[in-house]
Amino acid sequence: MVKKTNGQLHNRLSVLRAERKWSQQQVADFLGVSRQTIVSLEHNRYSPSLKLAFEIAILFDTTVHDVFQYEKKEQPL
Repeated sequence: MVKKTNGQLHNRLSVLRAERKWSQQQVADFLGVSRQTIVSLEHNRYSPSLKLAFEIAILFDTTVHDVFQYEKKEQPL
């Protein structure tokens, strides 16, 4: 039987931001997005584009894998 994979993207954006004492607005300005985008990312209500994910990783001088984690859940079809 083939299993369908569903999952959720989680991130460490708020932790990385707090370590640097940056506000949500500062991160938004660095990335050229709205503060609401940062809020939505931090609350896992928004999954970034691949380009934005890389830009976030570059901003924090880390890898995409260090910022974002994908938790998969297998479900039968």
